[in-house]
Amino acid sequence: MNISKEEISPVELRLTVAIAENDYKDDVTKKLKEIGRTHVIPGFRKGHVPFGELKRRFGKQLTSDVINDTVYRAVIDYITENKLNVMGHPMPVEVKEAFEEGDQEFKYDLALIPTLDIKPSADDHYPFYEIEVTDEMIDEQDTNMRKRFGSQKPGEEMTADAVVKGSLMQLNEKGEVNTNEGAIQVTDGIVFPLYFKDKEETAKFDGKKPGDKVVFNPNKAAGGDAGELASMLHVDKAIAGDIHNDFEMNISEIIVNQPAELGEEYYNNVFGPDKVHNEEEYRAAIRELIAGELAQNSHILFRNTFDKAMMEKYGDMQLPAATIKKLFFADAENADEAFASQEAAIKHEIIENNLLKNLEIKVEPNEVLDTAKALTARQFAQYGLAGMDDEVITKYAKEQIEKEEIRNQLIQQILSSKLYTAIEGMVSLDKETVSLDKFKEIAQNA
Repeated sequence: MNISKEEISPVELRLTVAIAENDYKDDVTKKLKEIGRTHVIPGFRKGHVPFGELKRRFGKQLTSDVINDTVYRAVIDYITENKLNVMGHPMPVEVKEAFEEGDQEFKYDLALIPTLDIKPSADDHYPFYEIEVTDEMIDEQDTNMRKRFGSQKPGEEMTADAVVKGSLMQLNEKGEVNTNEGAIQVTDGIVFPLYFKDKEETAKFDGKKPGDKVVFNPNKAAGGDAGELASMLHVDKAIAGDIHNDFEMNISEIIVNQPAELGEEYYNNVFGPDKVHNEEEYRAAIRELIAGELAQNSHILFRNTFDKAMMEKYGDMQLPAATIKKLFFADAENADEAFASQEAAIKHEIIENNLLKNLEIKVEPNEVLDTAKALTARQFAQYGLAGMDDEVITKYAKEQIEKEEIRNQLIQQILSSKLYTAIEGMVSLDKETVSLDKFKEIAQNA
């Protein structure tokens, strides 16, 4: 078998594979004999089918399959041995579904990934904006965290996030309790005014106390959502959307959120055992938490700035457009338009792949597990389960990365994170601390 190459363009290559009958004849014969030994063929005893009959029945298709496989493997081996960096898979110039025996020739087009000599250095300057953490941010985070780790207790008066319990009585057109048969009456009603779609209905509960009565419209409160109405009024979803009456609620109980008190138990629940010991350390830990969250925005803005600079410098690269269209947009209604809409994204991916290769960025198995564990711990913390046992977190993380889709997502996430962390360490960052509002303005104009 002989393979020759022809350069179509600087980024497109055509391989011509000349395959002689001797390159595949033995495999065809072997497979035909295997069929004769293992298959039951009408009119013949198993293992006693004449070779000529096998060849007549199965020769053409089997020859096709063997040649296809032999040629394709040869092309893949050629790509590997010559270290060709290609997009997708080799594309046959002409699709042949069946072959006659004898010497033959096949052609494949390859889409080569453009090689770019990109290596960031300290001579490259980029702005890097850090967001100032204010006392107001810390106070707001403190309030939210203490609510999240607080407890539900009966309250004496309505608060913004309170849960209201009591009876719900359907009213008639005169605004009186409907006593007719079939009227809706709920003795154990529960409503969440904070989540009402219509804020005028929410406002009707302001300042109310246990024992008070409130007239409101559940349909307006639910925004006409039949599912929410069915749950609130204890009726079938099929009829819930047709209920437009006002209801009178006799409030029996108001459940309010009692914020957690500062102290050792709360500190341990939020940050884990023995991490925070007093209010000063608590506020410092919150400051660090907020700074870490805001830093992600700074890194994203840098990434966008860097990507924009790379596109300006390398965006005029030549792509293997013809082969890309056959590879990825063959089923599109208009391949040219589909390619044009994705051209910038393809170039961005090529730039990133070149950077990964040039900077030798790789992902180790332990990094995938560590990332999965960090994400798992964060998910537990969001549900108030900070400081979970490492064995539990590890077990759950391993279950997640066994799923191919999740594992691949994590690998891409780690590659991207390591790449841009490396770039930040190689270039010169002109750092500036700005307010959150100023940062938003900069990001919008970037």
